[in-house]
Amino acid sequence: MKNKVETFKLSGRVYLLLAISIFGAANAITRKLNELGAENLVDGRNPISFCNVLFVGNLCALALLGVLYRHQWRLDLFRRITWRNWLALSSVAFFGTALVPTLVFTALSITTVNNVVLIGQIDTPIILGLSVLLLRERVNGWVIGGAAVSFVGVVLTVLLQPATGDAMTVVGIDIGRGELLTLLAAVFQSVSSIISKVSLQQVPLSIFSGFRMFVGTIIFFVAAILLYEPSHFMDVSSPFLWRWMLVYAAVIVVGGQLFWFKGLKRSTAGEVSLAAAFNPIAGVLAAYTILGEIPTIGQYVGGSVILFGIALNQIGLSRLSKVALVQLSTDKQMDGAVGFKGI
Repeated sequence: MKNKVETFKLSGRVYLLLAISIFGAANAITRKLNELGAENLVDGRNPISFCNVLFVGNLCALALLGVLYRHQWRLDLFRRITWRNWLALSSVAFFGTALVPTLVFTALSITTVNNVVLIGQIDTPIILGLSVLLLRERVNGWVIGGAAVSFVGVVLTVLLQPATGDAMTVVGIDIGRGELLTLLAAVFQSVSSIISKVSLQQVPLSIFSGFRMFVGTIIFFVAAILLYEPSHFMDVSSPFLWRWMLVYAAVIVVGGQLFWFKGLKRSTAGEVSLAAAFNPIAGVLAAYTILGEIPTIGQYVGGSVILFGIALNQIGLSRLSKVALVQLSTDKQMDGAVGFKGI
């Protein structure tokens, strides 16, 4: 009996490891696909532009989610959702599925993947701070200390960046445009997570995922048309683009989510939290493996401090009550504990 239980838990850890590996590689794969498109131009244009990745990738992911959840998208379930829930879902779709990916993809076009991965970790202390202030969640000194140290690590990553021509001065600090966009994306990701915690715990996961993807795609498409022009998507019908986006959506979005949720069901809350802590490591390793991107001195220093903060956070979580850990696990299931996951 004991061996069966241990095997059951081990399979949960394997699922979580696979999910974290996929999520961590999302940014590097996105950049690699953009580079692949640059090598296969259509009338001098890159068919795998970041806008096309977001729009077509969302459509492919939505179609795959439809196949996955076709038996769960029932009219009776939709009718049980209140108008307040629909409003909250729409807000999460705007922030998490339209605005955040747009900011991250723009950042990826002008800064390194390692910067996006490491600076994006600031969403953890922001979410913790908002949860304590707004939701009165109880945490201990280790968790608070870990969040503070991680915040310092992100600041060091920003401050120790080499000077760039697109640097902007924000509150007296010179910061690159890509780094600034990543910080903004992390803030909006945090807002999305808090809305999910407050309003969407009872919404079925199938409806949460599908509606967020559907509305986010529409918002992004309309915004892009208004800000640019319809010709901005003139290569959206490229077979080359759709072929790669189907693979991207199947592996990064649907595959990653399936592994993540299977891992959640078969693992303890502590194991889920520990797995999520490896996300920045997976991101940096993916950037090196896929793109050959070597961390700078500033990224080594900042990343090391961030990892130390994560270690302190894990010590704190291990000392929380079982009730608190179960609540943390539920929050992760609703909006993810690993930040940006591709689209």
